[in-house]
Amino acid sequence: MKRNYFKSKLFLKYIWSYLFILLIPLVLMTIFIYQSAVSNLRSEIEQSRLNQLTQTKVIIDGRMKELGEIASRISYDKRLTPFRVHDAYYSGEAIDALDQYKATSSIIDELFLYFHKDEKIYSAKGLSSFDVFAKSFSFSKWKKETILQDLNNAKFPTMRPADTVVRNASLQESMLAYLIPITPYNPNPHGTIMYLIKKSELTSLIDSILGNYQGITYILDNKGQILVDNRQGEALGNAEAKSLFGLSPGIHDKLLNGKPHSIVSVTSENNGWTYVTVMPSAQFFSSVVHVRSFIVMLFIIVVIVGAAIALLLARMQYQPISTLVEFANSKSKPRHPADGTTATGNELDRIRTALQEYSSRIDLQEPYARNHFLSMLLKYGNAQSLTPELQEAFDLHFDRTHHFVMVIGWGDMEDTQDERQERKEMIELLAQIEFPELAAHAYGVELPQLDQIALIISFNSIQAEQEFTPVRHIVEAVRCNMLETFDVIPTIGVGTCYSSPDQLNQSFIEACSAFELRTSSGHGTVTYFEKLLYAPDHTFWIPNHSLLKLSQSLKQGSYDVASQMISASIQSLQSSELSALLKRCICFDILNTMLKTASELGIHNLMQEMAPNMIYSNSLDELESGFLNLASRICKQVERNNQKEEQTQIDRIVSYIDDHYADHTLSLETVAFEFAISPSHVSRSFKEKMGLNFIQYIWQKRMDEVMRHLKTTNAPLKEIIIQVGYLDTPNFIRKFKKETGYTPGQYRKLYGENGSAESASDLDDES
Repeated sequence: MKRNYFKSKLFLKYIWSYLFILLIPLVLMTIFIYQSAVSNLRSEIEQSRLNQLTQTKVIIDGRMKELGEIASRISYDKRLTPFRVHDAYYSGEAIDALDQYKATSSIIDELFLYFHKDEKIYSAKGLSSFDVFAKSFSFSKWKKETILQDLNNAKFPTMRPADTVVRNASLQESMLAYLIPITPYNPNPHGTIMYLIKKSELTSLIDSILGNYQGITYILDNKGQILVDNRQGEALGNAEAKSLFGLSPGIHDKLLNGKPHSIVSVTSENNGWTYVTVMPSAQFFSSVVHVRSFIVMLFIIVVIVGAAIALLLARMQYQPISTLVEFANSKSKPRHPADGTTATGNELDRIRTALQEYSSRIDLQEPYARNHFLSMLLKYGNAQSLTPELQEAFDLHFDRTHHFVMVIGWGDMEDTQDERQERKEMIELLAQIEFPELAAHAYGVELPQLDQIALIISFNSIQAEQEFTPVRHIVEAVRCNMLETFDVIPTIGVGTCYSSPDQLNQSFIEACSAFELRTSSGHGTVTYFEKLLYAPDHTFWIPNHSLLKLSQSLKQGSYDVASQMISASIQSLQSSELSALLKRCICFDILNTMLKTASELGIHNLMQEMAPNMIYSNSLDELESGFLNLASRICKQVERNNQKEEQTQIDRIVSYIDDHYADHTLSLETVAFEFAISPSHVSRSFKEKMGLNFIQYIWQKRMDEVMRHLKTTNAPLKEIIIQVGYLDTPNFIRKFKKETGYTPGQYRKLYGENGSAESASDLDDES
């Protein structure tokens, strides 16, 4: 039994959980003993050093932020545009402006402005060529060519480590260079601001905060380079100093130069710099040595006792759960390993499987998924692909004895709110209809055409009555329902009734064929494909309804139905007693129908490639093979044409949205009416082609436009939101903050060209 417990991941998790809970008082007790042993000496010193270092970080970060803000103001200062700086008339203003910006920060020793690919560099002292600058400021490790390259290629604010600089060929100082591209945060900056900062400015700032600290202080950039070091006592090697990079913020112990050191590390959230102080542990750790053994012994004892208690509690907690797991295993009959033990992780797998099942069922409730599955059923007729789980999720039932398809059209509708609402109500009405008195139910399927919908009908037929009678009653019931509810006169095409739902694709092709013949009977009529069977034909000719169904199947790209019609016609001829010559002549009805359909579809090359070969075929089998090959190529071409047309249509829809996204009435329904296709088809095709759904695309367009206005204008926030077609200002602000992390007002203040251009009206809107 114990072995079975330890095979369970859940049981082990219980043990670790209890151990964790029991270790909390252990840690607290250890900390208490440690603090008592050293009389709070180490804690106070290190905490004090951490606070001082944090204060140092805050002050230096503030200075760096100040330099960034100066660069931002310079980038938007009209006096410092490339045109005005190069102009001799305005250059004096530019020099004065740079001098003013330099004076705003006490740590700036020199400030330079450089425009990409320029031969000159500008400072508060005037304009000079780059060669003159390189002679005036000679860096020890930063050569002239590298300086020029860094100024041209800077994409992000970069601080150069402290370097020895010879100024004017005589004065030697240690300085740092801070490069900030302008415009800041622009992927394509047009220039660079370079600040020269004396190392002594930063070291004196550190000394003023840390006081009489006896140790070493380092500032490392986000790549581990030492920017500034301030030594009070022993020095560290360069490799050991760089090893301090990457330490998590807080207090650490580390061997340096073979001696233990106490290290306090703080990392800046703004620029990733690491501030580190290093102090030998011998200065305060000697008082801890005599109690170390006691602390270790106490820790081991408590851990052993805690582990025993955790094992006992975990077993008590897991015992009822193991009973439930055994019950679940007896019901689901899970597989076991070869040694007869229960597979690990079964408890969690049960929960995960149940969640996945519920999640899948929720996802499949999406109406568009239901319409897509029904569309596939009409196209391919494979009702067996709808598993019981799918049928239950979609609330679909094909358990009746007979099935057929109706295609319903109601003529052109105008793109008005009333017409859109009426069409929506029609689709909702026809989505699922029950006819209890006729023992029938129907499922609506939106077709790509805006003014058409297909109905899949399933019903039970009484053996005593003719099969056609309930079909006519159901069709009349649907027609009367639409006439009574809506102000439209439907035109209906009805396919043949079949006993298997797998033949619904054939009934759909027949319904489309009957629907196409509505023009010959007038608007608002009902055309039954089945009645075409009674048209007078010569007994040895291929019936017109078969040729019509063949033509319609090719137009729909349904090779399965087309191949059935061809094979059935050829088999009928083979079983007849007609002469071989007459059979071949009759076969030309099939060929003519296919060639005529291909011509109507704009497929002309197939006639030239394949028709001559079939004319000289020797047998009906060869003709059948040729017809099937021709049908396959026509259907494939139809599929390619449909995909190309769909892509072109989506491109037009995207272009339409780009032009009208600021219209608050823009919706899936208005776009569907504009392009005369169903909303369901627009939604499915848009997601497949664009990778995101219709609503997400419009939201992103409006977001981009609002962000552009916030950056470049001072217009009130509410006015901007209304301009992009969004009427609910509070909801927009919530979504904006969720996506960007800022309110619109904060975003404008951070990224706007006018700095703090956030208006009072913006703050009122956000509140």
